[in-house]
Amino acid sequence: MATSERILAYLGSTRNIVGSALALGGLGLHFLGLAGSFWPVVVAGLYGVGALLTPPTRVRLTISHAEVEARALRDDLDTLVAEVSPPRFPEDVAAKVGDLAAILRDVLARAEALTSAPDHLHVVSQAVRDYLPTSLEAYANLPRSYALTRRGPRERSAHEELMAQLGLLEAGLSAIAEAVYQGDEQALRDQGRFLRDRFGGSSLDL
Repeated sequence: MATSERILAYLGSTRNIVGSALALGGLGLHFLGLAGSFWPVVVAGLYGVGALLTPPTRVRLTISHAEVEARALRDDLDTLVAEVSPPRFPEDVAAKVGDLAAILRDVLARAEALTSAPDHLHVVSQAVRDYLPTSLEAYANLPRSYALTRRGPRERSAHEELMAQLGLLEAGLSAIAEAVYQGDEQALRDQGRFLRDRFGGSSLDL
């Protein structure tokens, strides 16, 4: 690994993040007038304590099923989204599919969270490979004029029906994304508790 790559890897490491957080705490003590004239030593010392006591980033060489599946799902999603564009689909349909794709990509980027939530991974997989393409395909096979025409005062047009189905998918996938984000937030809070237990009260309270 080149020197520049090692530097970038360290900058993004947990050790550097914890050390930097403690160093910022030292700067806070300086601005409050509590660190004295030796505040640079205090800041450097706090950084060193954080960097040395924080466990190194674990190296993972194995690839989980969820990670493999997430990569394949991203490829399938990109292929599907590329097919959803005017004039085959109206602009509002293409825009809504784009919104759904953004949610799906964000969730798939968190493959580790999906490893511990196989039900979520199953729903995401079904959304990409079944629910979404089935709705879009049924619409695309209708004549454009027919799809946009309402058949009765209480009956949706095919276009309205498709938008309603996309809305349901968005609500369901947003709920899954929210659950994934809550898991990330809990991990952050757990790290905060660890730091408070290790180093005492600090400005890291969440």
